[in-house]
Amino acid sequence: MCGRFSLTTRLDALLPRLRGPLPEGLPEHYAPRIQVRPGEPVLLQRQEHGRLAVGLALWGLVPEWSKDPLARGRPINARCETVAEKPFFRGPWRHRRALLPADGFYEWQQRTDPATGKAWKQPWLFRRRDGAPFWLGGLWDRWCGPDGGELESCVVLTTAPNDLLRRVHDRMPVVIPEGLEEAWLEATDGPGLRALEPLMGPWDPAAWEAVKLEPETLRAARSSSGEPPPAGGSYPIATPSTSLPNPPLTSKGVGGSVALGATSGSRQLPSVATGMGPSSTGRPEGAFQTVQLDLLEGPGV
Repeated sequence: MCGRFSLTTRLDALLPRLRGPLPEGLPEHYAPRIQVRPGEPVLLQRQEHGRLAVGLALWGLVPEWSKDPLARGRPINARCETVAEKPFFRGPWRHRRALLPADGFYEWQQRTDPATGKAWKQPWLFRRRDGAPFWLGGLWDRWCGPDGGELESCVVLTTAPNDLLRRVHDRMPVVIPEGLEEAWLEATDGPGLRALEPLMGPWDPAAWEAVKLEPETLRAARSSSGEPPPAGGSYPIATPSTSLPNPPLTSKGVGGSVALGATSGSRQLPSVATGMGPSSTGRPEGAFQTVQLDLLEGPGV
């Protein structure tokens, strides 16, 4: 599965990859994030009514037919092998595919301490060797309430692991190659959807690397923002921002009229602005201890 990813790329470096209008308030309130977690807002590139646009959606899908947007069981991942069959994902797969910008993702390897027999999880960060951002393949949907309130949400697609991931986890996120963004986003059906299936297979790991992280420092940095941990070096942990409150961002981006975080009936909808405050410059001491690997292999990994 993919339960965490990073987007530490500055917005000015990300903008050349994004197409279409930006969500209102994004340039002022965008902040790099070491860990993006389920239930938080994520950036996504999408196409709707034939037009490319950039949106914000909560990670954890609420299908348009859901009776309760706050119900438990909101999936964060969808298996690419069954996405065309599952009722939760059939509609978004046909009409609402998305691209989520990221520059790393995390997986946790199940380990056992040989001395105590205690089970624990070893975190790994997977990223491109050149540090460039990439596209996670995803789906999005829009839930509309009886009072006109809207909630946009998304999932990350997963596929079988490649040689780099296989020793850590039995799934990994789908990564859409550069240059095929419009083909992935274009509304299609039947043969067109089947033509997209090869894009969801295991991708070539040659340009990628795995970084072994210390669990304690990863937990300490999960609410921080800034640059990713350098290979073989350390990362100063930044403090969360407390300087400016987030304005309500609309579910439709520029020109939208319904602010997520407003009430729907008597219940509070999740806010898509959570975690999008400006980054902090305060950096107390703390560091990732990293180990650089080309491929994860052998019983000692």
